[in-house]
Amino acid sequence: MLHDKELTLTDYWRSIVLRGRNVASYKFALAKTLLDLQPQSGQLITLEELALPFAKHIASHLQHTDKQATSSSSKFLDQCRSFNASEITEQELQAQTVRLGFNNVIDAFHVVGNEPIAEAFYVDARKTESGIIITDSFSALQDVVSSHDLSNETEARWRLVETSWSLGINRGLLGIAPDESGNELQGITDKHKRISVTSSRDALNGYQKGSCFYCGTKISLTEDALKPDVDHFIPHTMKPILGNAVDGVWNLVLSCTECNRGTDGKFDRLPALPYAELLHLRNESLIGSHHPLRETLINQLGNTTEKRLRKFQNHYDTAKQHLIHTWSPKSR
Repeated sequence: MLHDKELTLTDYWRSIVLRGRNVASYKFALAKTLLDLQPQSGQLITLEELALPFAKHIASHLQHTDKQATSSSSKFLDQCRSFNASEITEQELQAQTVRLGFNNVIDAFHVVGNEPIAEAFYVDARKTESGIIITDSFSALQDVVSSHDLSNETEARWRLVETSWSLGINRGLLGIAPDESGNELQGITDKHKRISVTSSRDALNGYQKGSCFYCGTKISLTEDALKPDVDHFIPHTMKPILGNAVDGVWNLVLSCTECNRGTDGKFDRLPALPYAELLHLRNESLIGSHHPLRETLINQLGNTTEKRLRKFQNHYDTAKQHLIHTWSPKSR
C-alpha cells in the first residue's frame, strides 16, 4: 500500500537547492552564504553581514561563467563584474549588494514550485531589523547533515545550472554526460568539445540524500572513509552489447564501496529488479524537477514515462540475458 513519506529538514533544504526554479544564481549564493556563516537559531543576520560573502560567491562564479541569470542584463551582476575588474572596492560592493542584491532572493528562497515549503530556515525581518532571523530548522539541519556536504551539493547544482544557461540548454540540450571514468559530468558544446561541469558524486548525492543507492548506508563527499563510488547500474561490461548507452547519466548511481566492490559486492553483476525499479523512479524524479540534466535523460531514454520505462526494460532484459545472475546487497 502506498503511503506518504514524512519529509525531513534535509529533504526541505535539498528541495530548495535541487528543485527550486532558477532565473538567477542568487539562491545558490544565499544557500552557500548561510552554510558558510553557520548561524544559530534566533540569530539576526543583517543585510550588511550577508552582502559581502553573498556577492563574492557570485563574483567568483562570474569569473568562469559570465551567464549567471536568464535575463539579458542585471545592475547587481554588473557591480560584481566591476569588483572582479578591481573597479570598485569591497566596501562599495557590499553597499551595492545591500541596495540591489536581495530584492527577490530572500522572498523566493523557500519557494519550490509555486508555493513555499513547510519548513522555513529563516524569517524575513528586513522591514523591522534590516536582515533575516535564523529559525530552529536551520540549527537542527546543521546538527544532522554536514555543512560541507550540503555546500558541495549546492556548488554542483550551481555549476550545472550556469552551464545549462551558457550552453543554451533550455533551448535544446546539446549534451551533458559523464567522462569515461564516470567521475566527472561534462557539457558537450556544439563543436563537440568537452568542458568539465562538476563531479558526478556532487551532482547525484543530493538525490540519494547521502545514502548508498543499494543498501542505504551513509555516504559522504567529504569523509574519505565514506566516499562513494560512481557505479554503472547496468555494468560497464555490457558496453560492447549496449554501446554508449551504459555511460548515460540515467545509468549512474552512488554506491558505498562495500556494495560496489567489497565482499559479496556487485562488481560486474546486474542488480535485482527492485533496484531497477528504484533507478527508474530516480530518473523520473530528475526529469520531473528543473534539473539541467532533464533534457539529457529525456534524450537518452525517451520523451514519455512509457517510452523511458520500455527502453530501460529493454536494456535490463538484454543485460540479464548476457549476465544471467542478479545481485542484491546484504542488509546493513
